[in-house]
Amino acid sequence: MIYHHLRSLMPGPVARYVMHFEAAIEDSVANFAQQLPRGARVLDAGAGEGDYKHHFAAQRYLGLDLGIGDRSWNYLGLDVLGDLEALPFPDGTFEAAINIVTLEHVLHPARVLCELSRALTPGGRLLLVAPLQWEEHQQPHDYGRFTRYALDHLLRQAGFSEISIQPVGGIFRLIARRLLNALQFFPGPLMLVAAVFFAPPALVLPLLDPLDRDRSFTLGYICSARKPS
Repeated sequence: MIYHHLRSLMPGPVARYVMHFEAAIEDSVANFAQQLPRGARVLDAGAGEGDYKHHFAAQRYLGLDLGIGDRSWNYLGLDVLGDLEALPFPDGTFEAAINIVTLEHVLHPARVLCELSRALTPGGRLLLVAPLQWEEHQQPHDYGRFTRYALDHLLRQAGFSEISIQPVGGIFRLIARRLLNALQFFPGPLMLVAAVFFAPPALVLPLLDPLDRDRSFTLGYICSARKPS
């Protein structure tokens, strides 16, 4: 996608500012890993290419994915090829699990969260990231979007407690992101012309994001939860 190409051309701080959702996810995974004890067993449920594995160098990381989401990805680094709706692990195998922008790619999200709960030890922790305002991706394996209320319901239904659901940005960051998305529709040199008009507001609009206090217009949510002891 166009913004991933743009990120590769930007200095680090600028990329973090523009790619706010990705930066927030990276930070949340890093913080989650730092809070886990050394040697804890961690399941990356929907690991893809294992982008977050490096955060868990002190833990026993296992990446699982069905390996069908994106044809351009290399799934050879997976530890287990498996279905999130029927995890091939005994009850209580892991002390922690992450599920990062994956829930929209399963047909039965409630079943996936129940499986994650089953695979966690009592007191085990879950980090979940799910989109709300996001374009279709990894077609045709893109099945839904989630409000904060849907996520809360699904997590409670699966038996989780201590649930925290935080929106990542509001309407002004959302509009800024959509302006960058629009660049992909301009062929060749026209993209540079379009960038002259779209890039400046895309850089300024996030400064207004504090005005959106409710953040119902958000790219997605970062959630944490715990399986009761």
